Amino acid sequence: MSLTDAEKALLDALDASPMLDQVQAWSAINSGTRNLAGLAEQADALAAAFGALPGEIELVEPAPVTAISSDGQEVALDHGKHLVLRVRPGANRRVILTGHMDTVFPEDHPFQDQKWLDDETLNGPGVADMKGGLSIILAAAKALETTPEASALGYDVLINSDEETGSLSSSALIAELAQGKLAALTFEPAALPDGTLAHERGGTGNYSITITGKSAHAGRNPHEGRNALLAAADLALRLEAMAHDEMTVNPAKIEGGAANNVVPDHAVLRFNIRPKSTQAMESFDTDLNGVLREVEAAREVSIHRHGGVTRPPKPVDEPAQKLFDLVKECGALLGQEIGWKSTGGVCDGNNIAACGVPVVDTMGVRGGAIHSPDEFLIVPSLEERAKLAALVLHRIATGAKF
Repeated sequence: MSLTDAEKALLDALDASPMLDQVQAWSAINSGTRNLAGLAEQADALAAAFGALPGEIELVEPAPVTAISSDGQEVALDHGKHLVLRVRPGANRRVILTGHMDTVFPEDHPFQDQKWLDDETLNGPGVADMKGGLSIILAAAKALETTPEASALGYDVLINSDEETGSLSSSALIAELAQGKLAALTFEPAALPDGTLAHERGGTGNYSITITGKSAHAGRNPHEGRNALLAAADLALRLEAMAHDEMTVNPAKIEGGAANNVVPDHAVLRFNIRPKSTQAMESFDTDLNGVLREVEAAREVSIHRHGGVTRPPKPVDEPAQKLFDLVKECGALLGQEIGWKSTGGVCDGNNIAACGVPVVDTMGVRGGAIHSPDEFLIVPSLEERAKLAALVLHRIATGAKF
C-alpha cells in the first residue's frame, strides 16, 4: 500500500516551520494548574493560534470542584477556562481532538526555563507534556483544511486547563463533546521516546476520608475520648487489605492530631486506587462504604467520604483496536514504526473511552522525563507526529471504518 496523490498533497501542505517557535513560546508561559493568571495568558495565546482554523472558539468556564482541607472542611478549588473549537459541527463524520494547557510546574517551581541538550533535544517545562502536542493538533488540522476532503469531517478541539489534576472541572465537558463522535485523538506524549503508543490503561481514583472523634485528656479521662487518628490508622490497614491483583490501594497521608496530652478528635485520611478493570472499580466503591461503616462502629467515630474514581479504566475494544491499526498503517506509510503497550498511567483518554468512543491518546511528541525538571522534547517528532495525525484525520475523512 502506498500514499495516494491526495495524501501526498496533504503532507506537502503541512507546514512544520512554526511548530518549534510555538512550543518555545508556550513553554515560556507558566501554566501550572493552579496558576490562573498563567492559564489565562496561555488560553489567549492558544485562541489566537487556533483562530487560523475555521469554526468557533469558546473559552468555557470550569465546572465547580471541591476538595477537603486538612481540617476536614470542604473548600472550592479554582480552575482556568477550557478552550473549545468547533469545526463543521453539522458534518456526518465527526471526531474530537484533545489536549491540555496546564503543566505540573507551579509558578514558584524552579523549573521554568528551556535549554538545548543537543541539536535535536529541547529541555523545558511542558515541551513534551503537552505543549508540543498542542502544536501538533494545530499543524495537522491546518494541513487537513487545505484539502477538499476536509469538508466531510467535523471536529471539536478541546484544550482543558486541569488535566494534570484529574480533569475534575472539565470531565463533564469532555463527556459532552465526546457524544456522537466517531473517534478521538488525544495528544499526550508518546509512552516511550521511540514513539510507542499507550494501549490499555488502568483507572485511578482519589479519596479523602474525614474522621471525627471525641477529644479528652490523655491522662485524666482518655477512655472518654474517641481517637480519630487511631480510626484513620485502622481504616488505612483495612484499605491495604482490599487490594488485589486487579487493583492497588495506596493509603498516602493522614492529617490531624493534637497535643500529646489530648486524645485527637479529627483526622483526614487520603488514598489512591488504581483499578485495572471496571468491575474492580465498581466493586471497590461498593465495598468501601461497608468498611467505613465498620470503622465507625468499631471506633465510635463519624466518617465523611469525599472523592472517587476520576479516570475509569480504559480497555481497548474492537473499534478502538481498529483505530490503533489505522494509526499503525498510517505510520508505516510515513516510514514510522508504530507500536503500543499497556500502561498504568491515566489521562483524558480514559474519560473519552468511558463514553464509548475509540481513542488513541498518545498522538503527541516523542520525548520523556515528563513531570520532572528533566522533561525533554525530541524536536524532529513535531513534524513526524503532525504528519501522522494529519494522515489519520484524512483517512477518517475519506471513510476509514473502525
